[in-house]
Amino acid sequence: MVAVTSAILPLPRAPLQKRSEYIVFVDESGDHSLDRIDAAYPMFVLAFCIMRHDAYSEGLVPAVARMKLKHFGHDAIVLHEREIRKAEGDFTFLVDKTRREEFMGDLSLIVDQADFTLIAIAINKHKHAVAYHDPESPYDLGVKYGLERVFNHLRDINAHADLTHFIFECRGKKEDAELELAFRRVCDGNSLVQERLPFDVRMMPKIANSPGLQLADLIARPIGRHVLDPKQPNRSFDVIRPKFRNKNGYIPGYGLKIFP
Repeated sequence: MVAVTSAILPLPRAPLQKRSEYIVFVDESGDHSLDRIDAAYPMFVLAFCIMRHDAYSEGLVPAVARMKLKHFGHDAIVLHEREIRKAEGDFTFLVDKTRREEFMGDLSLIVDQADFTLIAIAINKHKHAVAYHDPESPYDLGVKYGLERVFNHLRDINAHADLTHFIFECRGKKEDAELELAFRRVCDGNSLVQERLPFDVRMMPKIANSPGLQLADLIARPIGRHVLDPKQPNRSFDVIRPKFRNKNGYIPGYGLKIFP
C-alpha cells in the first residue's frame, strides 16, 4: 500500500488593504536645518500634490513627456526648479529670453492643466527658531501638518480608508531614515487626527525621472517666495493658487499652512 500523507493547508492570508485611487507626490524648497538659516530665503516648504491615478497616468505623464520632447528632443531630462531658475546644466539655453519665455509658458500650462490638489506647509525657520526654546525640526513639522491635511482632504472626498502612497525624493540614507521614522510616527497616531493613517511612504531617486516629483519640485519654491513676500509679483504662484485645497474658497489653514 502507498502511504497517504495529509496535506498541510496554508493558513488563509489576511486580505490586502484596498489601494487608494490617489497618489501623493512630495518635495521641498529650502534647507530644513535650523543651524544655518539663509537670511534671503529663511523658508522651508513641503508641497504635497494629490492626484488621482488616471489624472497622473493619462494627464500629467504624457503632458510632461510632450513638453520635454519639444524642448530637448528626448524625455530623459529631469525638470529641476533650481537649475531652471539659474539657467544651469541642461537649462543653459534659458539665458535666451525668447526661449525662456516659451519654455516657462509651457511649464505654466502643464501646471495649469494638471488635475491635482495642492497642500503646502511653509515654515519661516527664523521665526520658528526665535519663537521656541527647543524648536521642533521643520521637516518633522512639515510632515505632520501635511499628513493631517492630506488625510482630512481624502476624508472630505470619502477616499480616506484606502491605502495611499506618498512619494518623496531620496535625500540620503540618514535623511531618508529620519523622514520615514517621522512619517510612521504620524501614521501611528501622533497627530491631531488621533487615529491610524492608512499611508505608505516610498523614496524615489531623482534619476527615476518621476513627473509627479518634478511637479512638486517646481511649485514648492514659488510658494515659499509668496509667503516670504506676498506683495512681490509672483507669476508662478498665480498659476499655482487655484490648485490649493480650500474651504469655500478660503485657503489658509486648509491648503496652505504657514508656521509659526
